[in-house]
Amino acid sequence: MLKPGVLHRRIAGEILNRFERKGLKIIALKMLRMDRAVVETHYAEHTGKNFYQELVDYTCSGPVAAMILEGKEAVSTVRRLIGPTNVHDSQPGTIRGDFAASTTLNIVHASDSKPSAEREIALFFKPDDICDWDDGNKGWF
Repeated sequence: MLKPGVLHRRIAGEILNRFERKGLKIIALKMLRMDRAVVETHYAEHTGKNFYQELVDYTCSGPVAAMILEGKEAVSTVRRLIGPTNVHDSQPGTIRGDFAASTTLNIVHASDSKPSAEREIALFFKPDDICDWDDGNKGWF
């Protein structure tokens, strides 16, 4: 998910480009304003943590771009591309290392496991929203 800061700064294309250049395939993409209840469900594992309320407020502050990326080892590939959550640990060349200025007001969210991805996908997309397509790569990526 590209958070409000990405859209405010007009850098969504640059970030999507990094995913595509790595060979990941976009099979769903949707821009929306998240309902507070959905954001709270999405970040339920952080309830009670000192950054939780600021995270929820930030995510609700503007539109987000939710997406499903597909490819070999997609979860770990995306996690490597975006870099660690703590921006001070994110190296230049990663999305967070290049674009994020604050850990709490982080610019992207990525699922940390396949079960998390399945749970989060269900929050944003109906089965009919997913457009799986043959890109002709035959596994080259």
